[in-house]
Amino acid sequence: MAPVLEKQLPGAAGPGDNNKEYEEGQTLWSSILSEVSTRSTSKLPSGKNILVFGEDGSGKTTLMAKLQGAEHNKKGRGLEYLYLSVHDEDRDDLTRCNVWILDGDLYHKGLLKFAVTPQSLPGCLAVLVADMSRPWTIMESLQKWASVLRDHLDKLKIPPEDMREMEQRMVKTFQEYTEPEDATPSSPRRAPTSGEDEAVVLPLGDNTLTHNLGIPVLIVCTKCDAVSVLEKEHDFRDEHFDFIQSCIRRFSLHYGAGLIYTSVKEEKNVDLLYKYIVHKLYDFQFVTPALVVEKDAVFIPSGWDNEKKIGILHENLTTVRPEDPFEDFITKPPVRKLVHDKEINAEEEQVFLMKQQSLLAKQPATPTRGATESPGRTASGSPRPAGRAGQPSATSSPMASVKKPDPNMKAGAANEGVLANFFNSLLSKKTGSPGSPGTGAVGAGVQGSAKKTEAGFD
Repeated sequence: MAPVLEKQLPGAAGPGDNNKEYEEGQTLWSSILSEVSTRSTSKLPSGKNILVFGEDGSGKTTLMAKLQGAEHNKKGRGLEYLYLSVHDEDRDDLTRCNVWILDGDLYHKGLLKFAVTPQSLPGCLAVLVADMSRPWTIMESLQKWASVLRDHLDKLKIPPEDMREMEQRMVKTFQEYTEPEDATPSSPRRAPTSGEDEAVVLPLGDNTLTHNLGIPVLIVCTKCDAVSVLEKEHDFRDEHFDFIQSCIRRFSLHYGAGLIYTSVKEEKNVDLLYKYIVHKLYDFQFVTPALVVEKDAVFIPSGWDNEKKIGILHENLTTVRPEDPFEDFITKPPVRKLVHDKEINAEEEQVFLMKQQSLLAKQPATPTRGATESPGRTASGSPRPAGRAGQPSATSSPMASVKKPDPNMKAGAANEGVLANFFNSLLSKKTGSPGSPGTGAVGAGVQGSAKKTEAGFD
């Protein structure tokens, strides 16, 4: 009997097709797993740290709170902590970056052990804050806090091979810096892989990375809006700002650090600072070139600067040399003592009156008016001489021209004046009425007596 062949339905798949579908399924799953694996490895790393150093009042806490987007900043003591939210829009990933702000008092430097450990050090970025409103403190502050950081890293006792690897990575990053493209993305994005293209490696200068800490360093000058104030009130010129920038950039070369001038008040370079920080910590794409034109908005990324470029600033120095001590040219202005009027508090009315009463009681008694008057005056104070009623006054007689003694004259002269008044009063009493007989003779006798009196007492 002949074998019965199974008929294959038109829509049924053969063994070859099954194998093909299985291979396609395996390929699909492999691509999905590969994509998930790639995404898991490309996620934003956690545990990154920003270490902020600076003097009290330099604005470091205010600056970091501005980067955080906080409306208000709460200043603490010792070691402050806050975090920055970092968002990767390409992969829709979000992470937090720790921010540790050390107090300006060196007494608290031992608290760095809670922020920096041998395990967390590779993911750290050091930020040294300098106050541009007090430029005479900049170099001393940078040297002090850089020394504090170096001393702490030495105490961590990191294995030499690990430290050497971190230092070599810093050298490579500095040497491979290239000018970014002109296109500016609206938000931070991860930098694309360079593939097989290798960057051109340039040799380091003699004064470059001589103090390699193994971690990136960024110098931030705050309160750069004070440049105009320094020009108006302290007579700072472009030469002063060029000299300050030259000293800071030479200091930055020793640590391979970047430099940026900021102003929270005017919101200058604050967004640029955030983009540069996430670029250094998370390798986000960064497309802003160096900015050296405006004296209050300088930005120099790590790897761009060298001694030749700094020498351009030295061409504008006329009264100072580049190697002169910083504090000899950028001096602290004298403190102007402001004279404030003393505030006077109003006393109660009764207290004031009692004080005035006591002062009046202590004053000597003033002489009365009668004591200072002329002796020729009567007790009543009337200007008329004492006489009988109805008789003419002394002023109507010819003898009225006799001068009264001045109270300020000497005693002898005063006595003569008294006698003259006395005789005048006698003569006026003997004078009769105009109609009586013998008036003319009496009048003539009076005139003769008056002449004699004037001749004797004038």
